[in-house]
Amino acid sequence: MRIGLFGGTFDPIHRGHLRAASEVKRIFNLDLIYLIPAALPPHKTPVSVASADDRLEMIHLAIGGIAGFAVSDVELQRSGPSYTIDTVYHFKSTQPDDVQIFLIMGMDAFLEIDTWKSYRELLEQISVIVMARPRGRHQGMQQDWKHLGDFLKSNISADYRLSDAQDCFISAGVQPIHICDVNALDISSTKIRRAVKQKQTIENWVPAQVAEFIHKKGLYT
Repeated sequence: MRIGLFGGTFDPIHRGHLRAASEVKRIFNLDLIYLIPAALPPHKTPVSVASADDRLEMIHLAIGGIAGFAVSDVELQRSGPSYTIDTVYHFKSTQPDDVQIFLIMGMDAFLEIDTWKSYRELLEQISVIVMARPRGRHQGMQQDWKHLGDFLKSNISADYRLSDAQDCFISAGVQPIHICDVNALDISSTKIRRAVKQKQTIENWVPAQVAEFIHKKGLYT
């Protein structure tokens, strides 16, 4: 079995998150993707957000009836900042040994991974799938491969190189780092929160059940 861990604040979850996760799932033949809302993301400036319970409920509403997706509240159950290394160890300790686990993240987040807690240990423990920027906005996937390779060699280890199959970056003692062109939608949670505050429609950006929940709860107003 192959599972993916996709974390974020999801404040709120939107169609861009779901589209990206679905494409990663298809391209990497993942059986299951866990969406994992963060409690206190240590690498984001605190903003006024929906409660943990509301964010969790919106994820449940967004993936309801979609096969191959699940929600984990493991980071919400811990006190203090949400560190990815702790989440990875949780899943490795609760899954059978033959389960392959992948960490899914965006390019911008990965390019800050050298500021994360225990990032070298993290790269030793889990394979990473880096979601590339949408084609056309940043000259396509080839530039993303070069950007990622340059970052790895400059900031992590000069030993990183492309695999013989040319499908991931490898280095001794760490797990592979893959890149996935997801053709993501140009949607952000910040844009959605701003639209709600300005009383604009958000139905094209979030699933209908999520939009209804936001309006009923009076979130982001």
